[in-house]
Amino acid sequence: MSGEDFSQFSMLDLFRAELATQSEALTAGLLALERDPVAADHLDACMRAAHSLKGAARIIDLVAAVEVAHAMEETLVAAQKGRLTLNRDHIDALLRGVDLLAVIAAGSEEDGTDPDRFATEIAAFLTTLEAASHPAAAKLAPAPVEVQAPLPEPKPPVVTRAETPEPVASNASGDSMVRVTAESLNRLLGLAGESLMEARRLRPFHDELLRLKRLQTNTARAFEQLRAALPVSAGDKVALAFEEAQRHMVQSHEFLVARLGELELIDRRATDLANRLYDETLASRMRPFEDGVRHFSRSVRDLGRSLGKPVRLEIVGGSTSIDRDILEQLDAPLGHLLRNAVDHGIETPEERLAAGKPAEAVVRVEAWHKAGLLQIRVADDGRGIDLEALRAAILARQLTTEATAAHLSEAELLEFLFLPGFSMKGSVSHISGRGVGLDAVQAMAKQVRGLVSVTSERGSGTEFLLQLPLTLSVMRTLLVEVDGEPYAFPLTGIIRTISLARENIELLEGRPHFRLDERQLGLLTTHEVLGRGEPKLDSGELAVVVIGDRGEAYGLIVDRFLGERELVVRTLDPRLAKVQDISAAALMDDGSPVLILDVADMVRSAERLAASGGLRTLERRSAGAAARRRKRILVVDDSLTVRELERKLLDYHGYEVEVAVDGMDGWNAVRSDPFDLVVTDIDMPRMDGIELVTLIKKDARLRNLPVMIVSYKDREEDRARGLDAGADYYLTKGSFHDETLLHAVVDLIGEAAE
Repeated sequence: MSGEDFSQFSMLDLFRAELATQSEALTAGLLALERDPVAADHLDACMRAAHSLKGAARIIDLVAAVEVAHAMEETLVAAQKGRLTLNRDHIDALLRGVDLLAVIAAGSEEDGTDPDRFATEIAAFLTTLEAASHPAAAKLAPAPVEVQAPLPEPKPPVVTRAETPEPVASNASGDSMVRVTAESLNRLLGLAGESLMEARRLRPFHDELLRLKRLQTNTARAFEQLRAALPVSAGDKVALAFEEAQRHMVQSHEFLVARLGELELIDRRATDLANRLYDETLASRMRPFEDGVRHFSRSVRDLGRSLGKPVRLEIVGGSTSIDRDILEQLDAPLGHLLRNAVDHGIETPEERLAAGKPAEAVVRVEAWHKAGLLQIRVADDGRGIDLEALRAAILARQLTTEATAAHLSEAELLEFLFLPGFSMKGSVSHISGRGVGLDAVQAMAKQVRGLVSVTSERGSGTEFLLQLPLTLSVMRTLLVEVDGEPYAFPLTGIIRTISLARENIELLEGRPHFRLDERQLGLLTTHEVLGRGEPKLDSGELAVVVIGDRGEAYGLIVDRFLGERELVVRTLDPRLAKVQDISAAALMDDGSPVLILDVADMVRSAERLAASGGLRTLERRSAGAAARRRKRILVVDDSLTVRELERKLLDYHGYEVEVAVDGMDGWNAVRSDPFDLVVTDIDMPRMDGIELVTLIKKDARLRNLPVMIVSYKDREEDRARGLDAGADYYLTKGSFHDETLLHAVVDLIGEAAE
């Protein structure tokens, strides 16, 4: 018997707990009977579940539930004895009985004992069940009163100390379920992880003692050589002193060897115990995949029935273990994918038969472990995604130009499905069409540091693949060194790690880039993003971590790679709130802390740095290697053509040039880096050139910085307005040519190099 104390729970609470367990058995059995109505094992399991519920309801005097469960039991017994053959109408009615039991159990104790409280719903259920068995008689009988709102699908009750208990597991070993809060499990796992780290510290200590043993051996050898080198005339007194010292040295050596043996044994036992404690604690957080997806079998079946599409859900890899937190977060995303599969992907029975497919469609949910990650596949055997219809939907929503859309690959087209608000369905229904769903799936995957992708074959079906961590408590990471400190990148957020040669770095609009897989990626240092010192850029090749996703990606330069590590994640103190670019912390094998980087935050920080013109550390170090300092010019213009023309001209003549795309970008740049000259346009978005000049000349630190205006406006009042704002030179683009601009620059700041 279980040692649990259920005295604080009411009898209705206990019935709800039993209903949660028996409802799962009933639903699974009824769905199996829909495919094989005479399967004896499923008939027996369903009959026993209905009988158990009837008995439990009778004990607590839940009259309404007794009536429903009795009717279900009678129907199943009749099927067992061959008096009727279950059809889909029977299954519909019996499943509705399961829902009705959940509604009755959800009410108060007075509701259940009141024979009239659910009279209308019970009458409708009994009439429906009778009509399934005697369709001819149903035509003569008055139409039953239907429940207006669909009955909710029963779900397992939420267990807390003040609410319903978890059902007790009854198995051969006598094990039982106990209630442990998720917070307690998290703390326990953290302590187990710390004990593992502490146990691993014994090995380095043992190795240091081995080194001491070698040093002691060398000392003894040197002592012996010293004794041999003494003259024979040294006397007995000296010889006795040497013998006594040597005896003490041998004793200390033997003592050290014995303690080393003991320490090695303690190390093995402590590490083994800590590993087993950690593995067992981690296993307590894991649940079978089927626990979180079993209820979808009913949902998919009912949705298909409502749409006139017979659909069956197959669950493969149901025993695959998953972190309970991830399993809970998977509920809504998997629901979206399955509804989309039934509503969008599955054809009508007539279309399937015409295409040579079975009338009944199959949606498969599969889970397995691979390379330390959880892989979940949701696939259907429906019509697949019409890429041309998708291309038309993208153009209709003006998400890209017609020329670009025409050259998009299949993978690029399918990426649009994950955009918020995007839908290929022309009308909105209670099932889909609002453009909500796939973006939520992608958001959930990113939240747990995972990925989601989609593939489709026209006429054969669509497949979604989610790659998620096995647990949120343990993370596989890449350790890197930044400014002398270790940092951890989650492996799921890394696209690639590379050693980048300096000659492969290119400048685009004055900012460093490099080519990776036919893409130009921005390059910056992790030191810039984290605000940590200066990078070590003296070596020939740079250690680069490429982060991001299929949209935006950047290369981050680190000082060096430290290798891959599996870390026990420790959440940051809630009082710290959200720390920019940091997601969590962990302990290294030696007990020292390490910060785990938030890759999504890092990408956003890189975008902000790029927008503000902040990616300058790499160039600044490169320029510093030159024997003579090159004078630095900031070119501010919203026209890419003008910007590049001026940049190339000034760079060709020896100046170091930075660019900014508008006045706001330029203002951020002059405040963060030193320049010898600013060349700016007037008409620009966000902040025009006149306002930029005014801000520079009002700033006490920048007021002596020369500013040149280059503009198409050649009226005298425009020139006066620019000079009044504080500009040191005004040049019109209409009269612009190479020599004019260069002469003006030389007049203001001199030659390119000092």
